[in-house]
Amino acid sequence: MSLVSMKELLLAAEKGKYGVGAFSVANMEMVLGAVSAAEELCSPMILQVAQVRLPYSPLPIFAPLLLAAANNAKVPVAVHFDHGTELSCIEQALQLGFTSVMIDASKYSIEENIRLTRQVKAMADKHGAAVEAEVGQLGSTEDGKADGEAMYSDPKEVRRLYEETGVDAIALSIGNAHGLYKKEPKLNFEILQASKELVAVPLVLHGGSGISDEDFRNCIRHGIRKINVATATFLAVEQAARDYVTHAQHPDYFLLSETMRLGAYENVKRHMLVFGSDGKACV
Repeated sequence: MSLVSMKELLLAAEKGKYGVGAFSVANMEMVLGAVSAAEELCSPMILQVAQVRLPYSPLPIFAPLLLAAANNAKVPVAVHFDHGTELSCIEQALQLGFTSVMIDASKYSIEENIRLTRQVKAMADKHGAAVEAEVGQLGSTEDGKADGEAMYSDPKEVRRLYEETGVDAIALSIGNAHGLYKKEPKLNFEILQASKELVAVPLVLHGGSGISDEDFRNCIRHGIRKINVATATFLAVEQAARDYVTHAQHPDYFLLSETMRLGAYENVKRHMLVFGSDGKACV
């Protein structure tokens, strides 16, 4: 089924009322593990890398790996550039073949957010790619290193962004945050429900690592169609590698590589089952 547009996956999820996992990956083992989970469950998926991760996964090197994995997958896979803050990086991702990009201008006024999103939409249209934008700031940065005060999304601004830009998906701030939560997140489903009633595009939940299975399902019931998972997968891979090196009598690089792949596979598989996307690529 190979490489597809994120828009195609999310519209199918909207029709089927399930969530599509968007899994941040950083190396070959994570890519292979994520794809193997999707193929086993016959689930659509999104592979993504965020701009903040480019020092570790340079686009000119990492993009061909993501695209090759998608093109050779037995299930539909979209390749997404997440949390783009610089237009030059977003353009590079589009030129390399990403099927969707995110412009994160949520720290600006709604007027500036709309202006920048329009620019990215025009860029993406030339490549036939989808665009995600964000309204409201999460309580931490994408890499989880900087904390800040969460700014909840205003449903009226969500509608305005949608109507004035024509984006394909909108990410919301409803009490979610990137990285590890310092305490149990309290999601505001009223904001989510109000936003869903005002726009005709799929909604996105960032900061998926640490949200309970019940809250995931509630978010999906209220209209979330794309769910980002990053930290949980990174931690699963790290822990798998740590356990292997600690207990192996004669550590072997290739066994370590396989251990990392399995760490990603298990975490991705678990989330897909919670999101309800299993079996949806077989319909």
